[in-house]
Amino acid sequence: MGYETRVLTDQEVRRAVDWAAAEGWNPGHDDHTCFQTVDQQGFWGGFLNGEMIACISVVNYDADFAFLGFYITREEFRGQGYGYQLWTDALAHAGGRVVGLDGVPAEQENYRKSSFDLAWQNVRFGGRVAAGSGGGAIDVRPLEAPDETLLGLDALVFPARRRQFWLHWLTAPGHRSFAAWSGEEMVGFGTIRPCRSGWKVGPLVADGEATARGLLDALIRATGEPSPEIFLDLPAANLAAVDLAEALGLVPVFETARMYKGTPPKVDINRIFGVTSYELG
Repeated sequence: MGYETRVLTDQEVRRAVDWAAAEGWNPGHDDHTCFQTVDQQGFWGGFLNGEMIACISVVNYDADFAFLGFYITREEFRGQGYGYQLWTDALAHAGGRVVGLDGVPAEQENYRKSSFDLAWQNVRFGGRVAAGSGGGAIDVRPLEAPDETLLGLDALVFPARRRQFWLHWLTAPGHRSFAAWSGEEMVGFGTIRPCRSGWKVGPLVADGEATARGLLDALIRATGEPSPEIFLDLPAANLAAVDLAEALGLVPVFETARMYKGTPPKVDINRIFGVTSYELG
């Protein structure tokens, strides 16, 4: 049968998520269903004699932007060209779109060979945070649907309109989401979701540290745990986000390099206090 690459079935996507968990990436319980709603043709696998040995996602958000993730080759098959062939075939799915990825820093040079350039470094902070760790006087309300207010603010930090993604992200089992308001203006939003270990906060978007802290406090309370284990992925260049994580006692546990193939999109990095996910941008 030899080696072939193709789009994954739903069951095979779940296997890819299990591989990601085994790599220590700690995916959310319902990540795979949310991710697939963006692009049903975006999850690919490499099959050797009918056996899945590699996976990748290249998810097209719109006509201009895609995001790459879940790039894994089973250890015993690495270094033999199988992963790279899958990479090439799946990346063709993006066509001429700008493509983003969050990769481990050690692989930056390999990504550069495929025309990806470094935009910034992300850091995952983790630890236990007690509910009520200082939210401040912020007007925080539950966020249940992706209206134009949310999509407009999201457009400042993400290079594609992602209504379809939000429809599922806000309603997925276990996900809790809130928006912060200043009068009638939405100034931030955030989601927390249960993962294989603890909870991940993402996205967390705010006009400043006080708003981010208020949102984070509401999200932590929404877990129903007195001191949940949380993980927060943030751009290292947003010093206010780093200060907030450190003030809460979180510590760095993982790093990635945000890279783009094509012209880097313009996003307001100082509003990003938590990346949605390393797998989908």
